[in-house]
Amino acid sequence: MSRSDSQYNIPFVGLKIGKHEFEYDIDDTFFEYLEYSLVQKGKLKVILELDKKETMLLANYKVSGTVTSECDRCTAPLELEIIGEYRLIYKFGLEEAEDETLVVLHPDEYQINVKAPIYELIIISLPSRKIHKTGDCDEEMWNLVKQYTVNSEDNEEDEFDFNPDDFGLDDEDWEDDLEEENPDDDDEDDESPWEILKNLN
Repeated sequence: MSRSDSQYNIPFVGLKIGKHEFEYDIDDTFFEYLEYSLVQKGKLKVILELDKKETMLLANYKVSGTVTSECDRCTAPLELEIIGEYRLIYKFGLEEAEDETLVVLHPDEYQINVKAPIYELIIISLPSRKIHKTGDCDEEMWNLVKQYTVNSEDNEEDEFDFNPDDFGLDDEDWEDDLEEENPDDDDEDDESPWEILKNLN
């Protein structure tokens, strides 16, 4: 374990029963050795409230600050403000944890390392869509993305282009077949989305 990781060790054995607070200032070094990290840089503050019980530890993590990730649209760097909260229960035992919010500690353990939970909190605090504001995307990268997108709108239109002549049908035969197969289409089209929702109720 590197020196940077050791600062996230909390030797809970020496703590008294009750609540204890720890603060961490997160900077770019936190993400340096995290392989395939969704975040490259960041400036954040993490506050951990650790409540020590006789047989368990209750941990409440809070994070706020800014991180640098990639735009989902143009892949260029994107700065984001995040805020989040995450709770974990550290319980002593030998069984495997079945809940993602539960960490089972061996009875001989004397400390916990909180770097992984802090990173997880940062990641789950990211927005579901990480995109620049309108006009802020890297135009060169965005054009390349559009150029090499496999399922472009043009390709989709070409794929479903249908010509009745290819099947030996003239336009009138094709229109008649459609009317026979879908006689109620016109009525369905006239029904508004609100009417459909009312019918579902």
